[in-house]
Amino acid sequence: MSDIQDARIRGPRAYLTFVFIGLLAGLLSGLFGVGGGTVIVPLLVLMLQFDQRLAAGTSLAAIVPTASVGVISYAVHGSVAWIPAIILAAGAVVGAQIGTRLLPRISQSALRWGFVGFLVVVIISLFLVIPSRDAVFELGWINGAALAVVGVGTGILAGLIGVGGGVIVVPVLMLAFGTSDLEAKGTSLLMMIPTALSGTIGNLRHRNVDLLAALIIGLSACTMTALGAWLATLIDPFVGNMLFAAYLAFIAVQMTIKALRARGR
Repeated sequence: MSDIQDARIRGPRAYLTFVFIGLLAGLLSGLFGVGGGTVIVPLLVLMLQFDQRLAAGTSLAAIVPTASVGVISYAVHGSVAWIPAIILAAGAVVGAQIGTRLLPRISQSALRWGFVGFLVVVIISLFLVIPSRDAVFELGWINGAALAVVGVGTGILAGLIGVGGGVIVVPVLMLAFGTSDLEAKGTSLLMMIPTALSGTIGNLRHRNVDLLAALIIGLSACTMTALGAWLATLIDPFVGNMLFAAYLAFIAVQMTIKALRARGR
């Protein structure tokens, strides 16, 4: 980082911005079962001029404590499928390695458009399929293998375009596996912890993490994650689907803008 960039990401304004980003990311993480990276990364880049890679690495580190608090909050309500989460995490760790190796060989523009198409399909599905709060994930050989495939796919996308985790896992668990919305969110957050830890270790080696920023954002997020998880239990599943669809639409717009900008270069 240059001295100019250091000046931009330190000082009272920067610290207050870290807290604001953390509070928002924590609320969304608990409410939707996502890591919050889709909020943290763009806000660090837009508000504090972080380099894209540094923002992504910092976000991943901040997700570790955020997701941990989220898991505890959902576990209190019995809304975490522990073994499926471990299967997803194992697949995601492997997939992330594959994704980073494929990165130089695949068109980022094509990937972004493909991911936008995936989000559009998910958004439409969220209006058609409303999960039951009483649904319980029953693990078997077939859906266990399918979970591993989903985990690998999630990891590959994370490695290729930096988006994954709950944005993919939560809707897939609800729509394809018939899991309740709460269990999908709690399971997604548990899956993220080893995945984020693995990615953070790699990012630390390449100095792509601002540890102070990650600490402030992560701790700030922890104060709101439990609130978000509690609100999720109060919201009707249909309303929860609509809110999640709006969140995914926001991400789809972000990805579309990136794809259009890349094409215009």
